[in-house]
Amino acid sequence: MASASSLLCEEQLLCSICLDAFTEPVSTPCGHNYCKACITGYWASSGQIQCPLCKKKFRKKQQLQVNTEFRDMVEHFNNMRLRGDKDILAKPGEVPCDICLEPKLKAQKTCLVCLAAYCQPHLEPHQRVKSLKKHQLIDPVSNLEDRVCKRHDKMFELFCRKDQMCVCFMCLKDNHSSHEAIPLERAFEERKVELGYVMSEIKMTENTKSMRIKEIKSSVEQNKKELEKEIADIAEVFTALVVSLQKKQAYLIKVIQEKQKAAQKEAEDSMTQLKQEVAESRRRRSEIEKLLQTEDHLHLLQSRPSLLYPDHTEDLFSPLSNSTSPLTSDLCDISRQT
Repeated sequence: MASASSLLCEEQLLCSICLDAFTEPVSTPCGHNYCKACITGYWASSGQIQCPLCKKKFRKKQQLQVNTEFRDMVEHFNNMRLRGDKDILAKPGEVPCDICLEPKLKAQKTCLVCLAAYCQPHLEPHQRVKSLKKHQLIDPVSNLEDRVCKRHDKMFELFCRKDQMCVCFMCLKDNHSSHEAIPLERAFEERKVELGYVMSEIKMTENTKSMRIKEIKSSVEQNKKELEKEIADIAEVFTALVVSLQKKQAYLIKVIQEKQKAAQKEAEDSMTQLKQEVAESRRRRSEIEKLLQTEDHLHLLQSRPSLLYPDHTEDLFSPLSNSTSPLTSDLCDISRQT
C-alpha cells in the first residue's frame, strides 16, 4: 500500500488529459505538463490554442519540445511502480524485512548465515556479491532464535539421534561428543519417511474404523427394519385378537339376551298360569263362603265335591324357579363352544 506522499507524487506524474503516466511530456507556457500527443490532439479537436487546466489562451500554436528531465523522472517513476508490485508492505503475521525502516516491507528470503530476513531490494546484494551468494537462503521465517544454538550461538546444522534434538558443530565437542549426529537434511528426509509410515498406518486405521462404522450403521438399520416388522406383526396379531374377542363378546351378549328372553317368556307364562289359578281359587273361596252362610243342611251337603278337593294342584314355585335360573353358569360352556 502506497503512502500519502507517494500517492501525491503519482498524481503529479499523470497526464490530466489521458490520466496515465506521461509519454513524451511537454510543458505549456503556463507551466502545465501534458503528453505531446494529448495536448496537440486537444488543440486540433477543440480548435482553440489554450491550456485545458487553467484555460489560458495562446496567440499561436506553440512549438512544444519534450522535457527530457521530466521524461527521465517519469520513466524512473514507472520503473519504481513496476518494482513496487514486489515490494509489498508486511502484513500482520507475515515476516518483515529486518533491514527496512518503518514501514517494513515483506521479507522474500531469510539468510541462515546473516541470521536476517530480507525484502527484495535488500536481498539484491546476496544475488550479486560473490561471497554473499554462498550464503544459504530459505523461505522467510520469523523464529530464527529457535534455529540457533543458545550455548554456542551457532546455527543448528546437525541432528543428534541419541537425544533426538538439533545441535551445532560445537555441540559435538561438548555434551554430544560420543553421540551419532547426522546432517539436518538427512534427518529431515528420514523423519519424513517415518511420518509417511505413521500417516499410512493412521490412514489404514481410519479406513478400518470407517468400515466398522459402516458395518455398525448397516446393522443398526437392519435391526431397525426387523424390529419394525416385529412390531407390525404384533400389531396385526393383537388386532386380529381384538376382532375375535369382539366377535365372541357380541356372540355371548346375543346368547345371553336370547336366554334372558326365553327366561322372561317362561316367567310370564308362569305368572299367567298362576293368575288363572289365583282367580280359580278366589272363585272357589267365594262359593265356599256362600255355603258357609247357608242354613240349609241339604244344600250344604249336596254341594259340589270339587269345592273340597280340587281336581289338580301344581307346585307354585317350580315354574318360577326354573325360569329364573342364573345365566352365568353357562358362560364358560358358551365360551368354549365359540
